Amino acid sequence: MNKKPRLPQKPAPKKLPPKSALIKNLIFWALIVGFVGLLLGGGQINQAPLEEVPFSTVKSQVDNDEVAKIVEEGQQLTITKKDEEKPSEVSRIPSGASAAEQGLDISKIDYESREPDHTGEIIMTVLTVVLPIVLIGFFIIWMMRGMANQNNQSMGFGRSKAKLYGKDKGETKFADIAGNAEAKEDLFEVVDFLKNPKKYQSMGAKIPKGVLLVGPPGTGKTMIAKAVAGEANVPFFSISGSEFVEMFVGVGASRVRDLFEKAKKNSPCIIFIDEIDAVGRRRGSGMGGGHDEREQTLNQILVEMDGFEQGQNVIVLAATNRADVLDPALLRPGRFDRKVNISLPERKDREAILKVHFKNKPIDADVNLDALAAKTAGSSGADLANIANEAAIIAARVGHKKVNNTDLTQAFEKVAIGPERKSRALTDADKKLAAYHEAGHALVGHVLPDSDPVHKVTIIPRGGTGGVTWFIPPEDRTYTSIVQYKDILARALGGRIAEEVMFGRERVTTGASSDLRAATDIARSMIMEEGMGTKLRDKAFHDSEGGLMFDRMTQGRLYSDKTAEEIDHEIEKILDEAAERARAVISSNRDGLESLAGELLKKETLDEREVAKVLKNTKLPVKAKLY
Repeated sequence: MNKKPRLPQKPAPKKLPPKSALIKNLIFWALIVGFVGLLLGGGQINQAPLEEVPFSTVKSQVDNDEVAKIVEEGQQLTITKKDEEKPSEVSRIPSGASAAEQGLDISKIDYESREPDHTGEIIMTVLTVVLPIVLIGFFIIWMMRGMANQNNQSMGFGRSKAKLYGKDKGETKFADIAGNAEAKEDLFEVVDFLKNPKKYQSMGAKIPKGVLLVGPPGTGKTMIAKAVAGEANVPFFSISGSEFVEMFVGVGASRVRDLFEKAKKNSPCIIFIDEIDAVGRRRGSGMGGGHDEREQTLNQILVEMDGFEQGQNVIVLAATNRADVLDPALLRPGRFDRKVNISLPERKDREAILKVHFKNKPIDADVNLDALAAKTAGSSGADLANIANEAAIIAARVGHKKVNNTDLTQAFEKVAIGPERKSRALTDADKKLAAYHEAGHALVGHVLPDSDPVHKVTIIPRGGTGGVTWFIPPEDRTYTSIVQYKDILARALGGRIAEEVMFGRERVTTGASSDLRAATDIARSMIMEEGMGTKLRDKAFHDSEGGLMFDRMTQGRLYSDKTAEEIDHEIEKILDEAAERARAVISSNRDGLESLAGELLKKETLDEREVAKVLKNTKLPVKAKLY
């Protein structure tokens, strides 16, 4: 229900070809178009040739006064007859003498003699012979250059794709990042070394070659790495672990070598590898040769980090949210010998982060960011940024000049549990079922002493659910006790039990499927990971998530079949107990259940105060107490 959406990432700008390449392409296609046009033009001239007649016929036509004009060009006569505007016939003079000398009476007609014009013949020769040769040669050169560019690109596979951020890229400083005070303090030594390396070298101290930033997604690991470079005022090479690996074996290792070579030339500097688990996973765990390229890349990273010489002042920062899967060789002293935990922000840090994200947004004076920080326990910095952005979007959509508390609440609920789906039509029977289901969750959570307080109950569909009952802890919680877990399980099953009590065992629906999955996962975690069972108390049976599928297939589980049966029995037992406690609460407070369901059918959504008012006379039955 509390799935955290990732912030949308800005797409990279599309690279345009160089201006010179565009000009060459335009010239090439212009020549082709011109060639085709000239051919078509020449074809059109030849499509309607003049009628060729014998010279004797021309003489007869002149004698019969049928000709208006004749033009003599060399041996060719062009004849225009009377009552015609254009020439219609051509004829050739027998060689040896002019037309007049051979008996043509030119006195009766308009006669013109010209020198022969060979322009048309030259043009046709160029069109049919010279221009095709030029175009073919140009095309061959163009193709050869394209092949050369492709060859350069293929050779460029081995070059690093790291982005270099220098002093002109808008530096990030620690002051720009709210929260994570301990992490910034740990990294200050790295900054100080890059600024004043001689101070440490004079004492014989060696700064860590690598610093691993570990934390959940969205906590600001990349931003903190940039802040280190900004504080130290040094170049910052940034690359993702997945950018090393290609389909060609050896490319990743080549890119690693190229990256470290560039870093040494720009020292002092910082190399930042984001999501290093993409190439840094434990070696020897792949099936067959499918991981050869990744392992070669990892080997090259290990070699390069070992190859740093004293005085090079190149520090490698890496970020991951899966430190448990990394190869042990990466984490030994001399490589990533310092681990900095970037944790989820606490309440005061969340308020500071919200103030940063609302800094450039107009907000009402009565907007309570501290109250929002209290509600957002477990949210990352990226989640809080998303809430601030959604609040601004909602305010703009409804026409508010400033973001108010209503906009903020809607944004928080949209990010945390999904948008309202008011367009989804529910029948009266479905609404009644949803009302009793959500009232069951709220009633059990309200009555049990170690449950978090009810924040809101609604039967308006949200996200993928038909309704939501929302519990928010009053303060950040570091640890969870057995009694708290048991109350969480009981209230998770409260919706299914309410359906059973009100409509009968055979009338329960699929509406509780997500509740059942969540309760089973919590129960399994209690038994297998937290040692909170009865017979299996103080024992953990959790398989490491760092193992790949091949490891789990070859090693199998690390406990016997008898123990597996005991685990199943313990999980079943703890879920049965939770169901009985929920049933006891609902059966003893049925009036409160019906009152709350009735209010939900009227108002659709109830807040914490309204729920407490309806359930003020409810009580904890003896059967629901934990002894």
